Amino acid sequence: MTLTAIAMAIAAANPVIGEPAPALLGVEPDAKLGAASLSEGKGVEAMRVLESELDANPNDPAVLINLGIAHAHRGDDVKARALFKAALTTPEPIELETAGGQLTDSRRLARKALRMLDAGDLRMSSRTALRQ
Repeated sequence: MTLTAIAMAIAAANPVIGEPAPALLGVEPDAKLGAASLSEGKGVEAMRVLESELDANPNDPAVLINLGIAHAHRGDDVKARALFKAALTTPEPIELETAGGQLTDSRRLARKALRMLDAGDLRMSSRTALRQ
């Protein structure tokens, strides 16, 4: 699984009722997860969206994972680790779809993100970070 696959994690189902996540006011469902901003290297924009979404849904593992990735990109490994660990301890795991179209469990994805963080695989290059 690549960094892009993790960064593009989107909720494949509503964790409460198990139905497809609806679009919000004409916005793509993954917009609230900052996936597009993350994949485009717009970490500051992604963090704004994700922080707002986290306030509304503090136990959403997809938001926690993507916000962790945004922090890791900026070099804040401590905050990233805390967010990935929070995704591991949410009340109930949810099924996520990666950018590659693979379905995976949110806890499995959070564990993968922690391993990638430990390996330094979630850091942006300084050249990429300067574009933000």
